[in-house]
Amino acid sequence: MGAQVTAFHYTLKDKEGRTLDSSTGQEPLAFIHGAGQIIPGLEKRMAGLKTGDSRSFVIPAVEGYGERNEEWKISAKRSDLPGKAKVGDRFKGGDEDDAPVFAVISIEGDDVVLDANHPLAGMELHFDIQITEMRAATAEEIEHGHVHDGKSDHHGHSHEGHHHGHSH
Repeated sequence: MGAQVTAFHYTLKDKEGRTLDSSTGQEPLAFIHGAGQIIPGLEKRMAGLKTGDSRSFVIPAVEGYGERNEEWKISAKRSDLPGKAKVGDRFKGGDEDDAPVFAVISIEGDDVVLDANHPLAGMELHFDIQITEMRAATAEEIEHGHVHDGKSDHHGHSHEGHHHGHSH
């Protein structure tokens, strides 16, 4: 059996019940099984489900975006930042696809603290999912390692997994 694609709608909440992310009103999120595109805890729990199934999962941080790493907080100078950076802004630390994304967590005078942890790191993730489609992946999808839906990726993805199989 070849690679499987699963498409699903999801709502992600924190343990207080606040909605962090949702595909409601958008296209469902699709992924290829085993390609590392969605967080491991979610992929593992969705194995064996069928089209139309709805489930709720609680995924600990270690199976989601990992624990927070305090060493990933770095100090910078305000002059190093783009333009009118303010607390809460996020920007990439380089032009590469896998460059870390930094969040500005404090600004005091010219001293800025940046945090490269994923915003959902260290959090218990509460997912409500509904599977909308299951199908075999196309040869092109398997070769490229991701589903071709013409959209940029969003929070359900892990950004580590996108580069497999591109070196020809």
